[in-house]
Amino acid sequence: MTGSQGSARSTSRRAVVTAAGAAGLTAALAACGDSGDSGAPAQQPDGGTGAPEAGGDTGAGSGEAGGGTGGEAAGGGTELAKTADIPEGGGKVFPDQKVVVTQPTAGDFKAFSATCTHQGCAVKDVTDGLINCPCHGAKYSALDGSVKAGPAPKPLPPAKITVQGDAVMLG
Repeated sequence: MTGSQGSARSTSRRAVVTAAGAAGLTAALAACGDSGDSGAPAQQPDGGTGAPEAGGDTGAGSGEAGGGTGGEAAGGGTELAKTADIPEGGGKVFPDQKVVVTQPTAGDFKAFSATCTHQGCAVKDVTDGLINCPCHGAKYSALDGSVKAGPAPKPLPPAKITVQGDAVMLG
C-alpha cells in the first residue's frame, strides 16, 4: 500500500500543478481579452451602422459639403469644438468622447475613434498629419485613419461628425 500512497501523492501533486497552470493560463487569457474588449466599445459608438469603413467618407463629406450638414443636424449632437480650434494639417483628441478630429486640409474635417486598434490605448495627439498612439508607437493618417506605422492591425474606425456653422458636432 505504501507504493499506492506514493502514487496517489504524485497524482495529487500533478493535479494541483496542472490546475494551477490552467488557472494561470485562464488569468493570462482574460487579461488579453480585456485589451481586445477595450477596443470594441470604441468601434460601436463610432460606426453605429456596422459599416465603419463606408461611413467614414460619408461623415466627413457631410461636414465638408454644406448640403449634407442639415440632414445630420436633425439628429442633434454634442459640440466638440469650434472649427478654429482644430488646426489645419493637424487635429485634436477629445479623450472624454473617445474621438479625434482632424483637419487635413482647410475646411475638411474628419473624425476617428481615439482608441488605438493595437491594444486599446488612447491616442495622444496629431502632428505632421499623423495621429499618434503613445503606448507602442502606432501612427495613423489624419486624412483617412489608415495605419502608417507601428503595430496597429487595422485603421482607426471613423466617427460621425458634422460641421454646423463654426461648430464641430459629434453625432
